[in-house]
Amino acid sequence: MATIVQERSRITAKGQTTVPKAVRQALGVSYGGEIAFVVDEHGVSVRRVETEEADPVIGAFLGFLEQDMLRNPQHVVAFPPSLADHMAALTEHVRVDLDEAIDGPVAL
Repeated sequence: MATIVQERSRITAKGQTTVPKAVRQALGVSYGGEIAFVVDEHGVSVRRVETEEADPVIGAFLGFLEQDMLRNPQHVVAFPPSLADHMAALTEHVRVDLDEAIDGPVAL
């Protein structure tokens, strides 16, 4: 593999270092981003840590539920066993392999 960027960085007495700007740019990492160091028999590599973006709609919905439960704790009740039994009966013959790839497009 050809060298794209090569930079040096000094380690401080506290074990800290500054990731050079050229390396941050090559990794696509900015302030607050995360990087991972991988050490193996070939040496050390650095990669960007992919973070999952928070869905603002789900966050808003969860916030709504939280506020509703705080305002109306009397509405928080146990899941009725009869409903759980009914759901189990409806899905008795449904088989799902969570590790199986999904065929076709997926819209969430």
